[in-house]
Amino acid sequence: MATANNVWSKGQQFYRHSVNVHMATRRFSENGDKGWFRSLFVHKVDARKDAHSNLLSKKETSNLYKIQFHNVKPECLEAYNSLEAEVQEKLHQDQDYPCEVVGSWNTWYGEQDQAVHLWRYRGGYPALTDCLQKLNNNKEYLEFRKERAKMLISRRNQLLLEFSFWNEPLPRPGPSIYEMRTYQLKPGTMIEWGNRWARAIKHRQENSEAVGGFFSQIGDLYIVHHLWAYENLQSREETRNSAWLKEGWDVNVYYTVPLIRSMESRIMIPSKSSPLQ
Repeated sequence: MATANNVWSKGQQFYRHSVNVHMATRRFSENGDKGWFRSLFVHKVDARKDAHSNLLSKKETSNLYKIQFHNVKPECLEAYNSLEAEVQEKLHQDQDYPCEVVGSWNTWYGEQDQAVHLWRYRGGYPALTDCLQKLNNNKEYLEFRKERAKMLISRRNQLLLEFSFWNEPLPRPGPSIYEMRTYQLKPGTMIEWGNRWARAIKHRQENSEAVGGFFSQIGDLYIVHHLWAYENLQSREETRNSAWLKEGWDVNVYYTVPLIRSMESRIMIPSKSSPLQ
């Protein structure tokens, strides 16, 4: 009887051990399968080696850009444009100020009664600091700011760097309309955005529509601005549609859209004094 009980007990132990091994193996297999399946869809990103400002911006220049968005009282827009043009011309003529206006526009479609100005500081942050110090000691400029303040509802700005693979904005004779497409990216995606657009920009340069590409450094972060020039709205539609006929453009859109939190398009008309016409 004792012998029979011992055999029965050992049999139960063996059965329990077999079940435990089977369940453990099954769990391992399921986890392994899930891990393998998941690995097909999870994008693996290499560890960052440097700030994206160093990895994506142009090494051969030390240009810093400032973009200004001024919301103007509707009844003051014409006077504002005249005053702004006068001050910009004086700053251009004075070689003591290391800044230049790249372009000035009024928004046509988008936020109404808005002026947009893009400035370049050749020499980076030291040039910006030098320019601001000189302007703060310029009584004529301080009077201009007081007069301008009476015309404004609100204003904001950002400091930008230009993508290394985009054209540097140069004066254009025009006449053109300009589109500024602004993207707010998900944090941590700027490198992937730059890598994708570095390959895709060739699809948008055949008609010289690509003016400049920038990403923010100070102000709202993870912001990208792409600036395009077109003859008119019909030309814009045709140029954008033609990109879809080029091999690789659809792939760029497929991979960059998930990086975006929000996006905005402005159609802008250059001011009379703008170097970009």
